[in-house]
Amino acid sequence: MLTQPRTTTQRLHLGEGFISGYTSIFLALLAVGAVCCFRFPEYLTTPEFREVYSGELMKTLLLGGIVASFFFATVSFMLSQRKRLALLGIGLSLAAVAVGGLQVRARAVAPTTWHLGLDWLVIDLLLMSVIFVPIEMLFPKRLRQSRFHEEWRTDLVYFAVSHLFVQFFGVITQAPARLLFGGLGLAPLQHWVHGLPLVAALPLALFLTDLFQYATHRLFHAHVYLWRFHSVHHSTQAMDWLAGSRTHFVDVFATRAISFIPLYICGFSGLAFNSYILFVSIHAVLIHANTRLNFGFLKYVFVTPQYHHWHHGDDPAHYGINFAIHFPLIDKVFGTYYLPGHEWPAATGVHEAAYPKGYLPQLVYPFTKSPFDHDLHLEEQSSR
Repeated sequence: MLTQPRTTTQRLHLGEGFISGYTSIFLALLAVGAVCCFRFPEYLTTPEFREVYSGELMKTLLLGGIVASFFFATVSFMLSQRKRLALLGIGLSLAAVAVGGLQVRARAVAPTTWHLGLDWLVIDLLLMSVIFVPIEMLFPKRLRQSRFHEEWRTDLVYFAVSHLFVQFFGVITQAPARLLFGGLGLAPLQHWVHGLPLVAALPLALFLTDLFQYATHRLFHAHVYLWRFHSVHHSTQAMDWLAGSRTHFVDVFATRAISFIPLYICGFSGLAFNSYILFVSIHAVLIHANTRLNFGFLKYVFVTPQYHHWHHGDDPAHYGINFAIHFPLIDKVFGTYYLPGHEWPAATGVHEAAYPKGYLPQLVYPFTKSPFDHDLHLEEQSSR
């Protein structure tokens, strides 16, 4: 009996060969990217990130990825009546081998004036998908939401751009703090903070940056001109682990630049700073994920998916809530806290007709929108 063609809005189920087929393709593409990093490390890898991993570790992961891609392609071929995904996975795996995936070698890397963060993209995409795809499959909040919903490609483009251009975003977001606070003579404070143990330094870094980010976040919601840029982040109607990446570059610049100020002023150690980056990278993905996990009493201490999904709710009655990114206490203090028991918002998105779809239209949209077109979101907030 022939099966009906699967659409991209249907949820995937075990035993059909689709999950294994997509997994094979995904791993093979990451393997091709990893091979490129080994062949052109000067231009495709991040100097700061190279200090975190070793070439041998990455070589082991690459070989494992190629083998796993072949394995999942074989499983897909056996389970699915439609062999297209399996054959594509095998073809991409062979391509990874053909470009040198089995003979890569780590080598010394000469400094360059510019680079793309392809290594950061490959490793973070692998890590986040390994963590959050199973969580969303086993504990989904919205049961009918497909892994490949209408706009997943748009969110993936945002994810890729933010990682590939990590050098650019790093330079422009650190520049304001260096310019404004570089000559204040803060050595005693920085020496004290630098010496704090990680168990004290990390929560302090998270709290200070959250205070600054709260103010910036709330301003982006309250000002009609700034909301044009931030509305891109709120435009997603399918919250999942990729949704948090959908952020306009103007929003990214302003929010990160201001959030970076306390980190620069206080002089946190390299270990504390890197731990902060790791925590924020995982936590930002978690709070947008399509998962019903509520984390028990911890949801009153840290921002959780339920808490942040209310911030993304499309009901105007709930606009202007939950601006904190890490600690709900900040919203409590400033009167913007909202967490109604075990309830979740019925839907997410923005009330704006014909909101553009796709990365490039959304990139241009805030610059072309009429300054007199006050979004319903902002009108509601101004009346609060």
